[in-house]
Amino acid sequence: MFEPMFKKTAAALAVLLVLAAFWASDTSTATDPAETGIFSSGYSLLSDDDYVISPYDELMRGICEPEGHDWRLMSAIAYHESRFRSYLVSPRGARGLMQIMPSVARQFGVPVETAADPTTNVWLACKLLTRIEEGLYMAYGTPDEDRLRIVLASYNSGLGHVNDARRLARFYGENPDSWEVVKHYLRMKSRPEFYRHRVVKCGRFAGSRQTQAYVDDVVEHYRIYCCMAER
Repeated sequence: MFEPMFKKTAAALAVLLVLAAFWASDTSTATDPAETGIFSSGYSLLSDDDYVISPYDELMRGICEPEGHDWRLMSAIAYHESRFRSYLVSPRGARGLMQIMPSVARQFGVPVETAADPTTNVWLACKLLTRIEEGLYMAYGTPDEDRLRIVLASYNSGLGHVNDARRLARFYGENPDSWEVVKHYLRMKSRPEFYRHRVVKCGRFAGSRQTQAYVDDVVEHYRIYCCMAER
């Protein structure tokens, strides 16, 4: 992942964002935090004076780095997905810090009832991100910014829809490894002439605006967290 250069003043904004995360309201269904296994992971929640991004800094570092993922990026995903609240369960059944769907837990042989445990949840997100990266087959030399945004779009909307957009790009002679191109064809997949195209495998996609907003938000927080924290 890329290492952007940012002004030090971004750190002040980042602190405000992190504090706001813990006060933000949410309409998702909540379960008792004691039921998530939060204290059984071997990683302790950090106190206010000990963390940089969230109380899960130690956990994020300990799990993400061995899996080959930047813990600051994974923290940015967690901020967007749950505001660092491990007990959240969405109306669709997504669970935990990273809002892991039951289908993802099953893919990796994890019982759904344990998927909200923070250690398990972050590990599953890392495994999913690795699988996405491997399934994109992006060309060597693809710019880091494009690579990052396409991976995040796949995490949000599903690898199938993103690869549909990339197949459309190839069909029309455009670069399937350009985020701007992929973003365009994700939008086009809401139109019958595109989602019924012979190269499309996953059908209609109507969530392009939400996916674009998701990607922009995670990248913004990732940049802030890079300013705040060294690896």
